[in-house]
Amino acid sequence: MTPQDGAVLGVFGLMVGSFLNVCISRLPAGQSVLAPSSRCPSCATPIAWRDNVPVLSWLWLGGQCRNCRGTISRRYPLVELATAAVFISQGVVLGGSPLSDPTLAVPLASRLVLSALLVALLVTDLETFRLPNPLTFFGIAAGLCLSAIGPLGLWGGLLGASIGAAALFAIREIWKRARGVEAMGLGDVKMLAMIGAFLGWPHVWVVLLLSSVLGASIGIGLTVMGRGTMQTKLPFGIFLSLAALVASLWGQVLIDWYLGTVLT
Repeated sequence: MTPQDGAVLGVFGLMVGSFLNVCISRLPAGQSVLAPSSRCPSCATPIAWRDNVPVLSWLWLGGQCRNCRGTISRRYPLVELATAAVFISQGVVLGGSPLSDPTLAVPLASRLVLSALLVALLVTDLETFRLPNPLTFFGIAAGLCLSAIGPLGLWGGLLGASIGAAALFAIREIWKRARGVEAMGLGDVKMLAMIGAFLGWPHVWVVLLLSSVLGASIGIGLTVMGRGTMQTKLPFGIFLSLAALVASLWGQVLIDWYLGTVLT
């Protein structure tokens, strides 16, 4: 990837991250992400364009609203920076010159759309313990459409979505019948279906394994530190997001390594 590609992906990631902040703030409350325009969360004053430049406006204003001096969460610049970093990472791993090579257009679009959705779902689940249907349903549809015109193919996307949903739904039901409590919500099931629609069924198992190990490690760590118990409910969407990001970047490398280890 050329430096110019990296710069464009970084700036584009900052802009997308700014929109993701709107989604994170409004979708759990059932509000539109299109209207009204961005407003201060404290005084509801519309934010002028000069105060809505990703990261820079937050730094310039010291994390405060120009009108009421209310605090603007540091989550806003962090989401913007994280999205930019992930977009650049996807471009680096994809290789070549993704912005000038037509053959890379669909793979790049698929990686960027998935990455944006994962960032939004991670932060939303962290803040609200919710995975909004508009994000997961849109993600399933987008994943299938991009898979249909990409290397994975429509049937690959459908199989990935089906296996993702079925696997997590089965785990959810088995745990519920064995322990009498829900291990996870249906939002997690829909989220893994979305991930499968983008990445295909082999990567679903990578995501499921990595997210389970990560979730168990965090749960044990909280228990050891006395900040929870093994029954403490954790937002599993966070672990699915992180695992899916890893799988989108290095999933095939992990699969090839595992198969090489088993078959040799």
